[in-house]
Amino acid sequence: MKRKTIKTVFNNLHNKLVESIDDEAVKELVKKNSIITGGAIVSMLRGEAVNDYDYYFTNWETVEAVANYYVNKFNAIHPDKAIKPRVIIEEQRVRIRVQSAGVASEGNAEDYQYFETVDPTEAASYVNDAVDVLKAEAEEGKPPFRPIFLTDNAITLSNKIQMVIRFYGSPEEIHDNYDFVHAMSWWRSSDGHLELPAKALEAILTKELLYHGSKYPLASIIRTRKFIQKGWTINAGQYLKMAMQLHDLDLKELKVLEDQLIGMDAAYFQQIITILQEKQQADEHFKISSAYLIEIIDRLY
Repeated sequence: MKRKTIKTVFNNLHNKLVESIDDEAVKELVKKNSIITGGAIVSMLRGEAVNDYDYYFTNWETVEAVANYYVNKFNAIHPDKAIKPRVIIEEQRVRIRVQSAGVASEGNAEDYQYFETVDPTEAASYVNDAVDVLKAEAEEGKPPFRPIFLTDNAITLSNKIQMVIRFYGSPEEIHDNYDFVHAMSWWRSSDGHLELPAKALEAILTKELLYHGSKYPLASIIRTRKFIQKGWTINAGQYLKMAMQLHDLDLKELKVLEDQLIGMDAAYFQQIITILQEKQQADEHFKISSAYLIEIIDRLY
């Protein structure tokens, strides 16, 4: 797909998203302060199906407003749910807290795809054109851009939109949390600018995973599985970089382990996190050990 076409797709998608927001203050914030980056641009450049469109925001005000807006929307759509998500401010970040479950979903959590559970052979079945998705939703009588899945880190809307609330800032600040170079192209809503860095384009052309460095090296190591299944390559040096960063972390500290397991997506490891949290609450002297963690992993996976 050409640059001009990608810009047109993003512009149309963003306009429809903004139109769907019925709070004028939130609408204006999203309109001006949104960034689309990540895998969608890679897929579009390669002519492949887009799994989802990752939205980030340029400032705290927009992140907080978006989180509150869509949590309230979700609770209004599902008044009968016993456990309701809520927005909290903790550790200098906006979080969505769902007591016990860790996630809130329109249906079953298993119905939704995460970066670790998507089978690349199924990617072709995903709808690539956002307009087609909107039509399909309308035919089913469902409102577009409704919140269908909420985690600590992100809000997933229908129509393949994922709003990440874990990070915010300029594209450069957001990409400080990214791991692989190929995903660092971006589009900005304020002026419609599309940035396609040369290093990202080269990595996309060669399908080579180049590790940029990340705050979440454990998630990065696990993420390589998905790309290798899709035919990407990675050299031993990239794994060494990830291993060196991982070595600096104490994974036997629950907060550190939780942060690393969640990475960019909470749901895949939520069962492990919940088990460890409950164990620690029941026994204040409990310490995570390799043997105990291996036992849980073998039991769950």
